Amino acid sequence: MSKVEDKIVRKNMRLRQGLIDRARKILGTQSETETVEQALELVMFRKEVTDGIRKMAGTHSMRDIFAEE
Repeated sequence: MSKVEDKIVRKNMRLRQGLIDRARKILGTQSETETVEQALELVMFRKEVTDGIRKMAGTHSMRDIFAEE
């Protein structure tokens, strides 16, 4: 994962409380800040995984094990 700047900044956002509550329960986080930070980290992780899969697919190093032979 690429290095993300660790500078802490204050943000004032309008977020749907229900989304925060659901994400907090799923992630098992203690605070709303921790919940938002983990959710953002998951977005970055998903991008890295997607990019990696696309890169591998372009090399033809992956094969479809479910394809009919």
